[in-house]
Amino acid sequence: MFALFEKIGYETLWFLESSGRMGLFLVRAVRSIFKPPFKFRPVVRQMHFIGARSAFVILFTGLFTGMVLGLQGYYTLRKFGSEGFLGSAVALSLIRELGPVLTALMVIGRAGSAISAEMGIMRNTEQIDALECMAVDPFRYLIAPKLLAGILVMPLLTAIFDVIGIFGGYLVGVGMFGINPGAYLQGMYASVVWADVEMGLIKSLVFGLLMVWITACKGYNLHLDRSGGFGAEGVSRTTTDAVVLSSVSVLVWDYLISALLI
Repeated sequence: MFALFEKIGYETLWFLESSGRMGLFLVRAVRSIFKPPFKFRPVVRQMHFIGARSAFVILFTGLFTGMVLGLQGYYTLRKFGSEGFLGSAVALSLIRELGPVLTALMVIGRAGSAISAEMGIMRNTEQIDALECMAVDPFRYLIAPKLLAGILVMPLLTAIFDVIGIFGGYLVGVGMFGINPGAYLQGMYASVVWADVEMGLIKSLVFGLLMVWITACKGYNLHLDRSGGFGAEGVSRTTTDAVVLSSVSVLVWDYLISALLI
């Protein structure tokens, strides 16, 4: 029994230590964004890496997500004789929920894992320590451009996902099942309001912050993570943990934001 309490206490202390470390990491990263002098070239470079190089994955995923929604939505609405509402069903599902969430998960898998691995390798090879020895702030040099770029590009990628998804639903509903194009577009126009767009925008901003924060923090603190450690195995474990934690955090915050704004 004493061993059980000891283990519970150890896990609790470790959780509090990890949470505090991640909180301090976020504070230092956000503060570094506003520290002059401001350099836009690193931010643009990270926007290209996180955003532009994720565009194909977002386009492909958004198209087939919209097509699946159109297919499933048509068969569901046909039972009630409401095929004309397919446009509103597809648009609301994408704009409020699926667009921000699936975009974040795709970007985490493509860019978030790379960020965590990059930070982990730099810590593993003592490059971060070298920056500190040269009086270069690693947060301002490495973390701040990634954090700002992630917050900026995630809403843009989400908007692309939504538009392509709505087009995919249009292809299935109008092209395959012969729904009136005017009814599809009018139903979408009548049902989608600014509050729906605002919810998707807020979610995408939060998800962009979570993605960069968690993945960069896990790689940066590779040497302090008990599941990580130095070497190739440590980097792989830390990257896996970062992707899993980021994905779960996106789903949790998706529910919290929906509960607050619904």
